[in-house]
Amino acid sequence: MVARVADLDDAALVGRCVAGDEAAWSAFVDRFARYVHAIVTRGYGLAGADAEDVFQEVFARAFERLGTLREPAAVQGWVAQLARNACVDRLRVAARTVPTDAELGVEDADSTIGELDLAMDVHRALERLPEQCGDVLDRFFARDQSYVTIAEETGLALGTIASRVSRCLARLRELLEDR
Repeated sequence: MVARVADLDDAALVGRCVAGDEAAWSAFVDRFARYVHAIVTRGYGLAGADAEDVFQEVFARAFERLGTLREPAAVQGWVAQLARNACVDRLRVAARTVPTDAELGVEDADSTIGELDLAMDVHRALERLPEQCGDVLDRFFARDQSYVTIAEETGLALGTIASRVSRCLARLRELLEDR
């Protein structure tokens, strides 16, 4: 069975992009769009037109330079560095001087990027779980629903919800430890 492009690991996705596969490029943008947006807006505090311009610049640079990436499996860090560089360039132009890293908030941005990397890892691990696990963990942790609410909305017994959350968390932990 042929895997969907969106299901490819990073290295395989990069390979397909470099080979000119338009569906792979679309999946690449989908995979990293929220990540880049978060770096630009949360990590560097850009907003409005500046954020949009940097976002587009990051993907334009990625498209142009993807074939030069030495380690395709490390594409997430490479994309983060592209975003960081584009943000710093934008902030320097806006300041019309050459501010220090501290003035640019680089230390805070690096911390935010680390948090975003972890969030990406968790998101990818969640995608690898069975649908029933993803749903119950999303309801319990992301939507902050109680076991009672989940049981009412899904028609499952309270004990089933509790055991499923426990089993799914254990499986998620395994996936994150394997990364």
